[in-house]
Amino acid sequence: MVPAALATDPLRPQYHLLPAANWMNDPNGPIYWKGKYHMFYQYNPNGAYWGDMHWGHAVSPDMVHWEHLPVALAPTPGGPDAAGCFSGTAVIDGDQVAVLYTGVVSVPENEATIRDGEHSFRESQCLAISSDDDLTTWTKQPQPVIAAPPEGIDVSGFRDPSPWRQDDWCYMAVGSGIRGKGGAVLLYRSRDLQHWEYLHFLAQGTGNGKQTANPVDSGDMWECPDFFPLGDKHVLIHSAEGKSFWQVGTFDTERLLFHPERSGLLDDGSFYAPKTQLDANGNRILWGWIPETRPQNEYQTAGWAGMMSLPRVLTLDEKNNLKMVPHPALKQLRTRSEPKKSTSIKKCCGEVFCRLKTSAPIAFSIQGERGLGNVLHLEYHPDQPDKIQLAGAQLTLPNIPVELELHLFVDGSILEVFIQSQMAYTKRFYFSGLSAPDLSIHVTGEAADSSGLEIWQLTPISKDRLSR
Repeated sequence: MVPAALATDPLRPQYHLLPAANWMNDPNGPIYWKGKYHMFYQYNPNGAYWGDMHWGHAVSPDMVHWEHLPVALAPTPGGPDAAGCFSGTAVIDGDQVAVLYTGVVSVPENEATIRDGEHSFRESQCLAISSDDDLTTWTKQPQPVIAAPPEGIDVSGFRDPSPWRQDDWCYMAVGSGIRGKGGAVLLYRSRDLQHWEYLHFLAQGTGNGKQTANPVDSGDMWECPDFFPLGDKHVLIHSAEGKSFWQVGTFDTERLLFHPERSGLLDDGSFYAPKTQLDANGNRILWGWIPETRPQNEYQTAGWAGMMSLPRVLTLDEKNNLKMVPHPALKQLRTRSEPKKSTSIKKCCGEVFCRLKTSAPIAFSIQGERGLGNVLHLEYHPDQPDKIQLAGAQLTLPNIPVELELHLFVDGSILEVFIQSQMAYTKRFYFSGLSAPDLSIHVTGEAADSSGLEIWQLTPISKDRLSR
């Protein structure tokens, strides 16, 4: 795909992070280092399809405006990552940054830890250390730091290491599961990032009982775990069955056991394999991969696939339910507020904020031309005060609201919706034509205050949808 076609593709977002071309998936090792934000991500430099996994790399002063840097990690022929550098996490190691990631090699099925009906890979956990402040030069350990899963466990996967420091130790969660029984997170510890001791399961779950070729689809494999303190609690996130989940609970730092107390979905739409980091002010920031939902032949022909979500700030409410809001840094993209009489988003590039009283029925929809119809439709009825109808499904609100708050971002073919700062829904939508259509906003309900409906046009972070 020539750059000119990509630069004029109206389906490409204008303020979400994505490569100049080709395939992107999981966020890897996001980190704030030496005054800059670094985002690494799963990347195929050879085309807009999954395969040949590298670590792409972008840097930002604010988590909004991005500059692409050279690929950070590439498979090493004959090495433990010869068939791909899979997902992982960055950790500060003294005056440098290290990344722990999963390397894969192709092996016969009886030697594989990934057997999903399509691939036969052996996974191991690998270490690379950066030697420069820009995190562009990396030295890999020639051998895995964890070569194989713990003995005696018939794992359904073994990947996506997520380390954190605690006292004199570095601990690490690794995504896994027991074949036919359910997903799990394995817990390791080390003093030097190179010699690791397996401890026990940090968390376990039960699968859905379905017989699937890929154990992720049955819930027998938990991908992309992340474990971190938040407020007075700890949070575990993982991905399986096409969704990403959170658990909030208590971490026994003596016995190193996690006791979950609350749980839920991070996003009810097209959002997967999330990863967190701390920003410059110590806030916990969540990123996720937003995949394509159109057929592979369409995105492969288009020359690009996937993008990063907007940064979301995580906190806990008074009941220890997880809360998330778009990062305040995104406000700098606002160019102007549309007049109150205007109810449209120009060229699929805008932001909407709406706060309505729940004492009367509420209906909120976004509509578009060129066969789009209802891009989004949401309803709330006072006779079911803890429910909303969204995209044809009934969802339960964590708390009964006095006011219903909606915050939305539209960007090319992506819509991110935040509801009550406690629920999120990400949707891909596609249209025909050489330019993006305007979208109309329709609201029925009683405004709670002057912010009953606010619309902003947003400034693209690139002049041509290519350079970031």
